[in-house]
This record gives sequence, structure tokens and C-alpha cells, in this order.
Amino acid sequence: QVQLWESGGGLVQPGGSLRLSCTASRTIGSSYPVGWYRQPPGKGRELVAIVTGDNINSANSVKGRFTISRDNAKSTVDLQLDNLKPEDTAIYYCYSHFQNRDFWGQGTQVTVSS
Repeated sequence: QVQLWESGGGLVQPGGSLRLSCTASRTIGSSYPVGWYRQPPGKGRELVAIVTGDNINSANSVKGRFTISRDNAKSTVDLQLDNLKPEDTAIYYCYSHFQNRDFWGQGTQVTVSS
């Protein structure tokens, strides 16, 4: 069993930045994927960025603007969001796949608006 806690969402103007943090309740080996998904208003959940070992997979829409970082010693995975756009508005969820199960955080709201 893994619990995931997110923090760092909020309201920001277009072009601004936020940093999301996720802490896991236990150590998750680097060979297991951890990362972030998001769900825009009225749409389905979509991949933002995920890291497995040394491999990072991210959505084309966020490449060059969002940076994912993982600290296995601290059991954290952070997402730096730069040059935010209104279309980045969504609930952001921390995710992990561990021992053949998917685990999700409760979500944190990111709103990009002037």
C-alpha cells in the first residue's frame, strides 16, 4: 500500500510558475514509475510526466515548460511548472505504479488565469 500526498497548487497568471510536490508514504524503488497526471475541466485524465529509472516520459504539450524531478531517498517527486498557460488549468494528481497496483494522490488544483 502506498499513500501519496500532493501540495503546491494554486492560482497563477499566464506566464507564471508553480512547483508541485508529492510525498509517498514509503520508499518506492527507482525502477517503479512515479509521476504526474492531470484532469482539465470537463476532460479525462492525461499524462503530464512520469519517471522510471533514468527514463522520463512527458506530454508534448508540456515539454520545455515543465520539469519532473525525483528524490528516491526522500520518497518525493516534484513537478516544476514554468510559463504556465490557461490550458494548463487542471487538477494535478501524483501517481505511482508499485507491486502491480496503481496509486493516486488526492489531487491539487492548478488554475492559470489573469
